[in-house]
Amino acid sequence: MKALVAAIVTQPGRPRGRGNKSIALPSLVAEQALSLGFSEDQILSPAKATEAAFLSQLSSIQPDLCVTAAYGNILPQKFLDIPKHGTLNIHPSLLPKYRGASPVQRALQDGAEETGVSVAFTVRAMDAGPVLAQERVAVGEAVQAPELLDNLFRRGIELLIRHLPSVFDGSAQQQATPQDDAAVSHAAKIEKSEGQLDFTQSARVLHNKVRAFAEWPGTTAMFHLEAAAGEREKDMVVKIIRTCVAEQTEPETIASTGSLQREVCVTRDRLLVPCAGGGLLDILDLQPPGKKPMHAGAFINGLKGRRLYVRS
Repeated sequence: MKALVAAIVTQPGRPRGRGNKSIALPSLVAEQALSLGFSEDQILSPAKATEAAFLSQLSSIQPDLCVTAAYGNILPQKFLDIPKHGTLNIHPSLLPKYRGASPVQRALQDGAEETGVSVAFTVRAMDAGPVLAQERVAVGEAVQAPELLDNLFRRGIELLIRHLPSVFDGSAQQQATPQDDAAVSHAAKIEKSEGQLDFTQSARVLHNKVRAFAEWPGTTAMFHLEAAAGEREKDMVVKIIRTCVAEQTEPETIASTGSLQREVCVTRDRLLVPCAGGGLLDILDLQPPGKKPMHAGAFINGLKGRRLYVRS
């Protein structure tokens, strides 16, 4: 069996660049499609999937099957009625867990030790259709959202391809399993404000947040740097890129200093932040304001012996 991709549907292009240099460019999906030899006529970019012109164009193609992945647009029934064998969605969770916009991020934030990918038929409810196939995936302690998301979508594509014969012979609809509504959990859209780290939380909670929000919105912490000779003390918002959890073995090195609250334990190449519950967040990679991302050791060299604190 040979499946032919007749068209690509993607979000419209958005301006890139700054100020007067900002220009509208095709989406990254459209750019990839063009590089693979698809013509511009085969790339459909409606602002909304409800647009009459788009639905008419899709209908004229007469697709046997539509496949979606992270499209971010609710599909109307008029869309779902067009493909002969329905629409399948590749969703990076073990449905009915983590239905919604941010399944991978929320699973990492929750500290899930296992997740997976589902191929499910699309219905007029968020990620609620019958599941044709699933694959379980163990979640590593250090894996971050972009890496896990890429892994799950690659596995999802392979899963979809393996089940295409049953889709085209009409048996997939009967094989698909309805979801258990009693087991549903939701993965809410991420807000930018969630990226601020609060060190009154446990090191495990903060480490999971760093992993979950690695791509967007990122995680930040407010550091306070003591003054060097002839300089003023200063606060700085630092982007936290990669962390791990360490046990607190030297509690006497952790000081409480009133409003500053927590002194960072600085060794030759480690930044250890005391957190609630006695754990330490070991900051491995970070990005100070106006600087490029760097390892903790490079940042420590720039401290020149000055003490560092975090505000909680």
